[in-house]
Amino acid sequence: MIDLRSDTVTRPTAGMLERMMKASVGDMIFGEDPEVNELERMAADMFGMEGSLFCPSGTMTNQIAIKAHTRPGDEVICSRMAHVYLFEGGGVAFNSGASVALIDTENGTFTAEEVKQHINNPDDPHKAFTRLVEVENTVNRGAGACWDFDQMIRIRELCNQRHLGFHLDGARLFNAMTVDGRKPEEYGALFDSISICLSKGLGAPVGSVLVGNREIIRQGARIRKAFGGAMRQAGYIAAAGIYALKNNVVRLAEDHRNAEALAGALEQCRLTEKVNYGGTNIVIFTLKPGTTAPEFLEKIKAKGILALKTGERSIRMVTHLDVSGAQVAEACNIRASL
Repeated sequence: MIDLRSDTVTRPTAGMLERMMKASVGDMIFGEDPEVNELERMAADMFGMEGSLFCPSGTMTNQIAIKAHTRPGDEVICSRMAHVYLFEGGGVAFNSGASVALIDTENGTFTAEEVKQHINNPDDPHKAFTRLVEVENTVNRGAGACWDFDQMIRIRELCNQRHLGFHLDGARLFNAMTVDGRKPEEYGALFDSISICLSKGLGAPVGSVLVGNREIIRQGARIRKAFGGAMRQAGYIAAAGIYALKNNVVRLAEDHRNAEALAGALEQCRLTEKVNYGGTNIVIFTLKPGTTAPEFLEKIKAKGILALKTGERSIRMVTHLDVSGAQVAEACNIRASL
């Protein structure tokens, strides 16, 4: 099967498996796992941040950051498309007791002026206290859309003026950097905290890293423990993350080329009404009336392709290191027979 459901379905390569099997491990809670320590140092240094935390998932790193930034009754400004709002189990409310102020935009990115309009008056006791601005780069529900870096600079300046925290859900941040040419330290200079997923396009089997300033990481270590995310001999999976950061970043451009080819083929498919492609590794398309997503998915599954339903007539395809250019070409050719 050509599995285009998500870039989370990847399996470790031979080189990654070898690196994992050779890992030296210790007790992470005692600070004695050398692979975890190396990964955390590497991530912090890469982004020019003061520290980092290795966690099982990107949901956990996002939720740790939000809880470290906020207090119960506070409010987080984010996109209506944000992963932290749509796909983290209501964690902002459940874990932090915070509410959200949602910004509606076409692709999940927004402007500093739109943020400004959502900041509550801190002297109004009827309103939640605005504490944090959260952005997601790339935007999953925005078909992998990348943020304009200058716009993020303007939001940072506004956060400084209003004494707000600034968090980045960087689940696919390296995809964004492949497009915008920015360096990790440039992102590190903008944000108080960044969640980096190792198990999507970078190909590790599990794990994310939260990088941030000293205070966020200090609080985060305690929150990680309370969330149940403290692990023991985690070096085996941390070693996969180290391998991913060293070996699987440059190749992301190949995923982008494959996704662009898919988007082009889908635009020529007689069953598609609209194709959204944000320039990275995600394509989201809408089917014409008369064909439902489940029907379309059954048709392509019979031809050896898996994709993901995102609405009654909406489907997502994601390219990754386990899908070759030849397989993408095969998938593109199949659209003619649908």
